[in-house]
Amino acid sequence: MKVFYGARIFDGERLHDDCALVVEAESIQTLTHVADRPRGGEQLDLGGGILSPGFIDWQINGGGGVLFNAEPTVEGVAAIAVAHRRAGVTAFLPTVVTDAPRVLAEALKAAREALERVPGALGVHVEGPFIDPKRKGVHPPQFIRPMKEEDVNALIAGRAGVMVVTLAPASVRLGFVSRLARAGIVVSLGHSDASAEEAQAVFDAGASAATHLYNAMSQLSSRAPGVVGATLSNPRIICGLIADGEHAHAHAYRVALAAKGPRGVALVSDAMPPAAGGPDVFELQGRRMTRVGAKLVAEDGTLAGAAITMRDAVDYVVNVLKVPLADALMTATLTPARLLRVDDRIGQLKPGHRADLVHLSDNLEVAEVWTGGLRLTEAGAEV
Repeated sequence: MKVFYGARIFDGERLHDDCALVVEAESIQTLTHVADRPRGGEQLDLGGGILSPGFIDWQINGGGGVLFNAEPTVEGVAAIAVAHRRAGVTAFLPTVVTDAPRVLAEALKAAREALERVPGALGVHVEGPFIDPKRKGVHPPQFIRPMKEEDVNALIAGRAGVMVVTLAPASVRLGFVSRLARAGIVVSLGHSDASAEEAQAVFDAGASAATHLYNAMSQLSSRAPGVVGATLSNPRIICGLIADGEHAHAHAYRVALAAKGPRGVALVSDAMPPAAGGPDVFELQGRRMTRVGAKLVAEDGTLAGAAITMRDAVDYVVNVLKVPLADALMTATLTPARLLRVDDRIGQLKPGHRADLVHLSDNLEVAEVWTGGLRLTEAGAEV
Protein backbone atom coordinates (compact mmCIF):
# COMPACT_ATOMS: atom_id res chain seq x y z
CA MET A 1 0.00 0.00 0.00
CA LYS A 2 1.10 3.57 -0.81
CA VAL A 3 -0.38 6.63 0.90
CA PHE A 4 0.17 9.99 -0.81
CA TYR A 5 -0.34 13.19 1.18
CA GLY A 6 1.16 16.64 1.70
CA ALA A 7 0.03 18.03 -1.68
CA ARG A 8 -3.17 19.45 -3.05
CA ILE A 9 -4.94 16.59 -4.82
CA PHE A 10 -6.75 17.03 -8.13
CA ASP A 11 -9.23 14.21 -8.67
CA GLY A 12 -10.01 14.92 -12.32
CA GLU A 13 -12.65 17.55 -11.61
CA ARG A 14 -11.71 19.49 -8.49
CA LEU A 15 -8.84 20.26 -6.16
CA HIS A 16 -8.79 18.95 -2.57
CA ASP A 17 -6.79 20.28 0.35
CA ASP A 18 -5.74 18.26 3.42
CA CYS A 19 -6.50 14.93 1.73
CA ALA A 20 -4.59 11.71 1.17
CA LEU A 21 -4.73 9.24 -1.72
CA VAL A 22 -4.49 5.54 -0.89
CA VAL A 23 -3.15 3.17 -3.56
CA GLU A 24 -3.00 -0.61 -3.39
CA ALA A 25 -0.86 -2.32 -6.04
CA GLU A 26 -1.98 -0.77 -9.39
CA SER A 27 -5.28 0.67 -8.23
CA ILE A 28 -6.62 3.65 -6.34
CA GLN A 29 -8.41 2.62 -3.16
CA THR A 30 -9.75 5.86 -1.72
CA LEU A 31 -9.34 9.60 -1.32
CA THR A 32 -9.69 10.51 2.33
CA HIS A 33 -8.98 13.31 4.79
CA VAL A 34 -5.31 13.31 5.68
CA ALA A 35 -6.08 12.78 9.39
CA ASP A 36 -8.03 9.62 8.51
CA ARG A 37 -5.42 8.05 6.26
CA PRO A 38 -4.20 4.52 7.06
CA ARG A 39 -0.81 4.52 8.77
CA GLY A 40 0.66 1.35 7.31
CA GLY A 41 2.45 0.74 4.04
CA GLU A 42 4.62 3.35 2.30
CA GLN A 43 3.82 6.85 3.52
CA LEU A 44 4.72 9.42 0.83
CA ASP A 45 4.78 13.01 2.09
CA LEU A 46 4.93 14.98 -1.16
CA GLY A 47 5.87 18.22 0.57
CA GLY A 48 3.58 20.51 -1.40
CA GLY A 49 2.60 20.91 -5.03
CA ILE A 50 -0.27 19.13 -6.79
CA LEU A 51 -0.96 15.42 -7.21
CA SER A 52 -3.00 14.82 -10.36
CA PRO A 53 -4.02 11.98 -12.63
CA GLY A 54 -1.31 11.45 -15.22
CA PHE A 55 -1.65 13.40 -18.45
CA ILE A 56 -3.35 11.75 -21.44
CA ASP A 57 -2.09 12.85 -24.87
CA TRP A 58 -4.14 11.64 -27.82
CA GLN A 59 -1.82 13.02 -30.50
CA ILE A 60 1.91 12.31 -30.18
CA ASN A 61 3.85 12.00 -33.43
CA GLY A 62 7.16 11.55 -31.66
CA GLY A 63 9.53 12.75 -29.00
CA GLY A 64 12.99 12.26 -27.62
CA GLY A 65 14.35 12.17 -31.17
CA VAL A 66 11.97 9.43 -32.37
CA LEU A 67 9.30 9.84 -35.07
CA PHE A 68 6.58 7.18 -35.15
CA ASN A 69 6.27 7.36 -38.95
CA ALA A 70 10.00 6.70 -39.27
CA GLU A 71 10.03 3.98 -36.60
CA PRO A 72 6.58 2.33 -36.74
CA THR A 73 7.61 -0.41 -34.34
CA VAL A 74 6.86 -1.36 -30.77
CA GLU A 75 10.37 -0.18 -29.91
CA GLY A 76 9.55 3.22 -31.42
CA VAL A 77 6.38 3.44 -29.33
CA ALA A 78 8.36 2.52 -26.21
CA ALA A 79 10.96 5.21 -26.83
CA ILE A 80 8.25 7.85 -27.30
CA ALA A 81 6.55 6.65 -24.10
CA VAL A 82 9.73 7.01 -22.05
CA ALA A 83 10.43 10.51 -23.39
CA HIS A 84 6.93 11.85 -22.69
CA ARG A 85 6.46 10.07 -19.38
CA ARG A 86 9.16 12.33 -17.94
CA ALA A 87 6.76 15.18 -18.74
CA GLY A 88 3.86 13.58 -16.89
CA VAL A 89 2.21 11.62 -19.72
CA THR A 90 1.00 8.25 -18.44
CA ALA A 91 -1.33 7.37 -21.35
CA PHE A 92 -1.09 8.30 -25.02
CA LEU A 93 -1.84 7.50 -28.64
CA PRO A 94 1.20 7.24 -30.92
CA THR A 95 0.13 9.10 -34.05
CA VAL A 96 0.89 8.09 -37.63
CA VAL A 97 0.45 10.84 -40.20
CA THR A 98 -0.18 10.54 -43.94
CA ASP A 99 2.35 8.16 -45.49
CA ALA A 100 2.70 5.16 -47.75
CA PRO A 101 0.21 2.31 -47.09
CA ARG A 102 3.07 0.15 -45.81
CA VAL A 103 3.84 2.63 -43.03
CA LEU A 104 0.22 2.73 -41.89
CA ALA A 105 0.04 -1.07 -41.80
CA GLU A 106 3.27 -1.29 -39.78
CA ALA A 107 2.04 1.42 -37.39
CA LEU A 108 -1.22 -0.45 -36.74
CA LYS A 109 0.74 -3.65 -36.05
CA ALA A 110 3.13 -1.84 -33.70
CA ALA A 111 0.25 -0.22 -31.82
CA ARG A 112 -1.39 -3.62 -31.28
CA GLU A 113 1.84 -5.07 -29.88
CA ALA A 114 2.46 -1.99 -27.71
CA LEU A 115 -0.85 -2.47 -25.89
CA GLU A 116 0.66 -5.40 -24.01
CA ARG A 117 4.28 -4.31 -23.91
CA VAL A 118 4.45 -0.53 -23.40
CA PRO A 119 3.01 1.04 -20.23
CA GLY A 120 0.57 3.79 -21.14
CA ALA A 121 0.13 2.91 -24.81
CA LEU A 122 -3.62 3.01 -25.46
CA GLY A 123 -3.81 2.28 -29.20
CA VAL A 124 -3.17 4.54 -32.19
CA HIS A 125 -4.21 7.81 -33.81
CA VAL A 126 -4.40 7.60 -37.62
CA GLU A 127 -4.08 11.17 -38.92
CA GLY A 128 -4.52 10.81 -42.67
CA PRO A 129 -4.19 9.86 -45.47
CA PHE A 130 -7.96 10.39 -45.80
CA ILE A 131 -7.82 14.18 -45.56
CA ASP A 132 -8.35 17.24 -47.74
CA PRO A 133 -5.37 18.22 -49.93
CA LYS A 134 -6.47 21.86 -49.57
CA ARG A 135 -5.65 21.66 -45.85
CA LYS A 136 -2.76 19.24 -45.90
CA GLY A 137 -0.29 21.16 -43.72
CA VAL A 138 2.99 19.23 -43.96
CA HIS A 139 1.26 15.98 -44.92
CA PRO A 140 2.77 14.75 -48.23
CA PRO A 141 0.21 15.27 -51.02
CA GLN A 142 1.31 12.20 -52.97
CA PHE A 143 -0.11 9.91 -50.26
CA ILE A 144 -3.41 11.74 -49.60
CA ARG A 145 -6.25 9.68 -51.10
CA PRO A 146 -9.97 8.93 -50.85
CA MET A 147 -11.05 6.27 -48.39
CA LYS A 148 -12.21 3.03 -50.01
CA GLU A 149 -14.28 0.15 -48.69
CA GLU A 150 -11.15 -1.92 -48.13
CA ASP A 151 -9.64 0.91 -46.06
CA VAL A 152 -12.68 0.93 -43.78
CA ASN A 153 -12.46 -2.84 -43.39
CA ALA A 154 -8.72 -2.68 -42.64
CA LEU A 155 -9.13 0.02 -39.99
CA ILE A 156 -11.94 -1.84 -38.27
CA ALA A 157 -10.04 -5.13 -38.40
CA GLY A 158 -6.84 -3.45 -37.21
CA ARG A 159 -8.39 -1.71 -34.23
CA ALA A 160 -6.96 -2.77 -30.89
CA GLY A 161 -7.47 -0.66 -27.83
CA VAL A 162 -8.32 2.94 -28.69
CA MET A 163 -8.24 4.07 -32.31
CA VAL A 164 -8.75 7.66 -33.43
CA VAL A 165 -9.06 8.35 -37.16
CA THR A 166 -8.71 11.95 -38.36
CA LEU A 167 -10.47 12.42 -41.69
CA ALA A 168 -12.14 14.97 -43.96
CA PRO A 169 -15.37 14.75 -45.97
CA ALA A 170 -13.42 15.67 -49.12
CA SER A 171 -11.92 12.16 -48.97
CA VAL A 172 -14.45 10.14 -46.96
CA ARG A 173 -18.11 9.31 -47.59
CA LEU A 174 -20.52 9.83 -44.70
CA GLY A 175 -21.45 6.15 -44.74
CA PHE A 176 -17.84 5.28 -44.00
CA VAL A 177 -17.81 7.72 -41.08
CA SER A 178 -20.85 5.95 -39.65
CA ARG A 179 -19.31 2.50 -40.08
CA LEU A 180 -16.11 3.52 -38.32
CA ALA A 181 -18.00 5.13 -35.44
CA ARG A 182 -20.31 2.13 -35.01
CA ALA A 183 -17.22 -0.10 -34.84
CA GLY A 184 -15.99 1.83 -31.78
CA ILE A 185 -13.44 4.00 -33.56
CA VAL A 186 -13.23 7.63 -32.43
CA VAL A 187 -13.72 9.66 -35.60
CA SER A 188 -12.23 13.15 -35.57
CA LEU A 189 -12.73 15.83 -38.21
CA GLY A 190 -9.50 17.50 -39.25
CA HIS A 191 -7.30 18.68 -42.12
CA SER A 192 -10.52 19.78 -43.79
CA ASP A 193 -11.74 22.74 -45.84
CA ALA A 194 -15.36 21.70 -45.26
CA SER A 195 -18.21 24.13 -44.86
CA ALA A 196 -19.98 24.26 -41.51
CA GLU A 197 -22.83 22.27 -43.05
CA GLU A 198 -20.47 19.58 -44.31
CA ALA A 199 -18.74 19.47 -40.93
CA GLN A 200 -22.07 19.10 -39.14
CA ALA A 201 -22.96 16.21 -41.45
CA VAL A 202 -19.75 14.45 -40.37
CA PHE A 203 -20.65 15.03 -36.72
CA ASP A 204 -24.17 13.74 -37.32
CA ALA A 205 -22.69 10.64 -38.97
CA GLY A 206 -20.79 9.78 -35.79
CA ALA A 207 -17.66 11.91 -35.50
CA SER A 208 -17.09 13.06 -31.93
CA ALA A 209 -13.98 15.24 -32.10
CA ALA A 210 -12.06 17.85 -34.06
CA THR A 211 -8.31 17.48 -34.51
CA HIS A 212 -6.13 20.44 -33.43
CA LEU A 213 -8.82 23.11 -33.64
CA TYR A 214 -7.95 26.15 -35.81
CA ASN A 215 -5.08 24.39 -37.56
CA ALA A 216 -5.45 22.91 -41.05
CA MET A 217 -9.19 23.62 -41.26
CA SER A 218 -11.69 26.15 -42.63
CA GLN A 219 -11.96 29.13 -40.31
CA LEU A 220 -14.86 30.96 -38.68
CA SER A 221 -16.36 33.99 -40.38
CA SER A 222 -19.77 35.61 -40.05
CA ARG A 223 -21.43 33.94 -43.05
CA ALA A 224 -19.16 30.93 -43.49
CA PRO A 225 -18.50 29.40 -40.05
CA GLY A 226 -16.38 26.55 -41.44
CA VAL A 227 -15.10 23.62 -39.42
CA VAL A 228 -14.09 25.95 -36.58
CA GLY A 229 -17.58 27.38 -36.23
CA ALA A 230 -19.27 24.00 -36.50
CA THR A 231 -17.00 22.62 -33.79
CA LEU A 232 -17.38 25.52 -31.39
CA SER A 233 -21.16 25.55 -31.72
CA ASN A 234 -21.69 21.83 -31.17
CA PRO A 235 -21.67 20.94 -27.45
CA ARG A 236 -21.16 17.24 -28.19
CA ILE A 237 -17.83 17.69 -29.98
CA ILE A 238 -14.55 17.66 -28.08
CA CYS A 239 -11.78 19.62 -29.74
CA GLY A 240 -8.05 19.15 -29.54
CA LEU A 241 -5.88 22.20 -28.89
CA ILE A 242 -2.13 22.56 -29.40
CA ALA A 243 -1.59 25.07 -26.60
CA ASP A 244 1.88 26.34 -27.44
CA GLY A 245 1.24 29.98 -28.34
CA GLU A 246 2.35 29.23 -31.91
CA HIS A 247 -0.49 27.24 -33.45
CA ALA A 248 -3.09 29.85 -32.51
CA HIS A 249 -3.35 33.29 -30.94
CA ALA A 250 -3.99 33.47 -27.20
CA HIS A 251 -7.40 35.05 -27.83
CA ALA A 252 -8.33 32.15 -30.14
CA TYR A 253 -7.47 29.65 -27.41
CA ARG A 254 -9.59 31.67 -24.96
CA VAL A 255 -12.51 31.65 -27.40
CA ALA A 256 -12.36 27.85 -27.64
CA LEU A 257 -12.21 27.45 -23.87
CA ALA A 258 -15.05 29.92 -23.37
CA ALA A 259 -17.23 28.18 -25.96
CA LYS A 260 -16.48 24.58 -24.98
CA GLY A 261 -15.44 24.75 -21.33
CA PRO A 262 -12.85 22.36 -19.88
CA ARG A 263 -15.11 19.38 -20.64
CA GLY A 264 -15.03 20.21 -24.35
CA VAL A 265 -11.30 20.79 -24.82
CA ALA A 266 -8.72 17.99 -24.76
CA LEU A 267 -5.17 19.30 -24.99
CA VAL A 268 -2.66 17.59 -27.26
CA SER A 269 1.04 18.07 -27.74
CA ASP A 270 1.10 17.17 -31.47
CA ALA A 271 4.71 16.51 -30.53
CA MET A 272 7.41 15.80 -33.08
CA PRO A 273 10.92 14.36 -32.39
CA PRO A 274 12.38 17.60 -30.93
CA ALA A 275 9.85 17.47 -28.07
CA ALA A 276 10.75 15.86 -24.76
CA GLY A 277 14.49 16.20 -25.20
CA GLY A 278 15.00 15.50 -28.91
CA PRO A 279 17.32 17.35 -31.33
CA ASP A 280 16.26 20.57 -33.06
CA VAL A 281 16.38 19.15 -36.61
CA PHE A 282 14.72 16.02 -37.99
CA GLU A 283 13.45 14.57 -41.25
CA LEU A 284 9.81 13.98 -42.03
CA GLN A 285 9.49 11.77 -45.10
CA GLY A 286 12.72 13.12 -46.56
CA ARG A 287 12.00 16.78 -45.76
CA ARG A 288 14.03 18.79 -43.27
CA MET A 289 12.10 20.14 -40.29
CA THR A 290 13.63 22.56 -37.79
CA ARG A 291 12.79 23.97 -34.39
CA VAL A 292 12.71 27.76 -34.67
CA GLY A 293 12.14 29.30 -31.28
CA ALA A 294 9.08 27.58 -29.88
CA LYS A 295 7.81 26.18 -33.19
CA LEU A 296 8.73 23.62 -35.81
CA VAL A 297 8.78 24.60 -39.47
CA ALA A 298 9.39 23.00 -42.83
CA GLU A 299 11.84 24.65 -45.21
CA ASP A 300 8.98 26.63 -46.78
CA GLY A 301 7.91 27.94 -43.37
CA THR A 302 4.88 25.66 -42.94
CA LEU A 303 4.14 24.73 -39.33
CA ALA A 304 5.30 21.16 -38.79
CA GLY A 305 3.78 19.94 -35.57
CA ALA A 306 4.92 21.06 -32.16
CA ALA A 307 7.92 20.79 -29.86
CA ILE A 308 5.96 20.85 -26.61
CA THR A 309 4.88 18.26 -24.09
CA MET A 310 1.57 18.08 -22.24
CA ARG A 311 3.25 19.68 -19.23
CA ASP A 312 4.16 22.64 -21.42
CA ALA A 313 0.58 22.86 -22.67
CA VAL A 314 -0.86 22.86 -19.15
CA ASP A 315 1.67 25.50 -18.09
CA TYR A 316 0.67 27.71 -21.05
CA VAL A 317 -3.03 27.36 -20.31
CA VAL A 318 -2.53 28.26 -16.63
CA ASN A 319 0.14 30.94 -16.80
CA VAL A 320 -0.54 32.62 -20.16
CA LEU A 321 -4.26 32.08 -20.69
CA LYS A 322 -4.94 32.43 -16.93
CA VAL A 323 -7.32 29.47 -16.85
CA PRO A 324 -8.09 28.14 -13.34
CA LEU A 325 -5.75 25.30 -12.42
CA ALA A 326 -8.50 22.68 -12.01
CA ASP A 327 -9.95 23.51 -15.43
CA ALA A 328 -6.53 23.36 -17.08
CA LEU A 329 -5.75 20.00 -15.48
CA MET A 330 -9.12 18.63 -16.58
CA THR A 331 -8.27 19.37 -20.22
CA ALA A 332 -5.18 17.17 -19.86
CA THR A 333 -6.74 14.33 -17.85
CA LEU A 334 -10.47 13.65 -17.57
CA THR A 335 -11.56 15.28 -20.84
CA PRO A 336 -9.20 13.28 -23.08
CA ALA A 337 -10.10 10.16 -21.08
CA ARG A 338 -13.77 10.80 -21.86
CA LEU A 339 -13.03 11.43 -25.52
CA LEU A 340 -11.12 8.15 -25.77
CA ARG A 341 -13.76 6.33 -23.69
CA VAL A 342 -11.27 5.20 -21.06
CA ASP A 343 -12.57 7.38 -18.21
CA ASP A 344 -13.80 4.22 -16.49
CA ARG A 345 -10.17 3.34 -15.71
CA ILE A 346 -7.91 6.40 -16.05
CA GLY A 347 -8.14 10.19 -16.07
CA GLN A 348 -9.54 10.62 -12.57
CA LEU A 349 -8.70 9.55 -9.05
CA LYS A 350 -11.56 7.22 -8.18
CA PRO A 351 -11.60 3.86 -6.40
CA GLY A 352 -10.74 1.08 -8.80
CA HIS A 353 -9.04 3.35 -11.33
CA ARG A 354 -5.45 2.77 -12.35
CA ALA A 355 -2.95 4.66 -10.20
CA ASP A 356 -1.45 6.78 -13.00
CA LEU A 357 -0.24 9.90 -11.21
CA VAL A 358 1.88 12.98 -11.73
CA HIS A 359 3.20 15.14 -8.89
CA LEU A 360 3.65 18.75 -10.00
CA SER A 361 5.46 21.47 -8.12
CA ASP A 362 3.61 24.69 -7.38
CA ASN A 363 5.13 26.17 -10.56
CA LEU A 364 3.93 23.11 -12.54
CA GLU A 365 7.25 21.37 -13.02
CA VAL A 366 7.04 17.58 -12.99
CA ALA A 367 8.46 16.24 -9.73
CA GLU A 368 7.54 12.55 -10.04
CA VAL A 369 5.43 10.21 -12.15
CA TRP A 370 3.77 6.91 -11.30
CA THR A 371 2.26 4.46 -13.79
CA GLY A 372 0.07 1.77 -12.29
CA GLY A 373 1.41 2.73 -8.86
CA LEU A 374 5.04 2.40 -9.96
CA ARG A 375 7.49 5.29 -10.11
CA LEU A 376 8.84 6.31 -13.48
CA THR A 377 12.15 4.64 -12.68
CA GLU A 378 10.35 1.42 -11.71
CA ALA A 379 7.75 1.21 -14.48
CA GLY A 380 10.08 1.23 -17.47
CA ALA A 381 9.02 0.86 -21.09
CA GLU A 382 11.85 -1.20 -22.49
CA VAL A 383 10.78 -4.00 -24.82
